[in-house]
Amino acid sequence: MTEHAYIKLVPHPERTTVTIDTIKELLHDYQNIASKTGRQVNWNYHEAAFPYEIKEPAPPTNNMIYLQSLTDGYHLILIGMNQEQIHEEENERIQTYIQITLAEHSTFGDKGKANELCKFLAKQLKGELHLFNKRIMYFYPRK
Repeated sequence: MTEHAYIKLVPHPERTTVTIDTIKELLHDYQNIASKTGRQVNWNYHEAAFPYEIKEPAPPTNNMIYLQSLTDGYHLILIGMNQEQIHEEENERIQTYIQITLAEHSTFGDKGKANELCKFLAKQLKGELHLFNKRIMYFYPRK
């Protein structure tokens, strides 16, 4: 069964626009952090922490990438961006969100890594994370 998690990007004064390139940069930051951790403990932690290659669909789109792995126990995570219309009490606004999808053939390893990546991305973007299990985590100051 296909599963989805969402990172909703709430209005924040420090944030500029977020694009799929921003997501790729953050994934590269995650890889860099993992490799530094590995050097500190003298272990190739990078491959265990991020067993994926960042790829773009053919033909390339401006709103989707996927993480593909050839490592046992991992297969595929899809990451896309979209927008939705939010109707609040007196105004309407457009909200950008990031959708993380586990396809039917994704593994339990993919789900664990997707949860880690969701939390990392939501924290970096100061967003509202809607996890696969429908729970919500807030990574921004709430009123």
